[in-house]
Amino acid sequence: MKVHLTLVSSNAKTGPIPVSTSSACTCSNACPFKGNGCYADSGPLKLHWSKVTSGHRGFDWHSFLYKVREFPVGQFWRHNQAGDLPGAGDKVDAKALRELVDANTGKRGFTYTHKPLSLGNLSAIRSANKRGFTINLSGNSIAHADRLARTGLPVATVVPADSADRFTTPDGNRVVVCPAQRVDGLSCDKCRLCAKADRGFIVGFKPHGTGAKRVDKVATSGN
Repeated sequence: MKVHLTLVSSNAKTGPIPVSTSSACTCSNACPFKGNGCYADSGPLKLHWSKVTSGHRGFDWHSFLYKVREFPVGQFWRHNQAGDLPGAGDKVDAKALRELVDANTGKRGFTYTHKPLSLGNLSAIRSANKRGFTINLSGNSIAHADRLARTGLPVATVVPADSADRFTTPDGNRVVVCPAQRVDGLSCDKCRLCAKADRGFIVGFKPHGTGAKRVDKVATSGN
C-alpha cells in the first residue's frame, strides 16, 4: 500500500489543506460505487490515484505517518480524497489505524470509510473517533445512513439529487446537505462539519462528477 500526501491541495472542494490519497487496494468491495460512479474514477484525480496504486507515487505507510506527525498542532487535514482506511479490501488494519491516530494527536484529521462494519472494523473505527481522528461511516442511501447512525458514529451519505438541503430521515435523523455543495466559494477548510464527530446530524452529499447518474441510481434505491 502506498499513500501520497499533498501538503497544500489545489482542489477547490477541499481548499488549501493537506490531503492524502491511498492505494485502490484499500477500497472495499462492499462499496456500491466501486467501478460504478466513484468520483475518484474520473479526471485528473483518477490519473493521480492510478499512479499511487501502481506505486509510482506516494510513501510507504511509516514514511507517511512521519509526515503527519510533522503537521503543526491544530492542522486540519483530510485523509483519503481517494482510497479507504488502511487494510486490504473489506478489513481495517487495526494496528495501522492506531498508528495513524497516534500520528494525528494534536491535529484535526478526518476521513470516510466504506469498510463493512464487522466487529473488528467497528471497534477500530470507534476507537479512532474517540481519540480525535474523525472517521465518517459512508452511507449509500438514506435508508443505509439510518442503519449506520444506529452505531452512534458520525455518518455521511449520498442523497438523491433532488433532495432538500435539510430534511429528516424515516428514523428521525437530521440530514444537512454539504454546505460546500450549496454555497459558492465554501470548501472543507472553511466548513469543517465532517471533522466534527459529535455533530448530531448526518452530512449528505448530492451526486456529482461524471458518474453522478449512476450514483443517484444507488442513492434512490432505498437499500
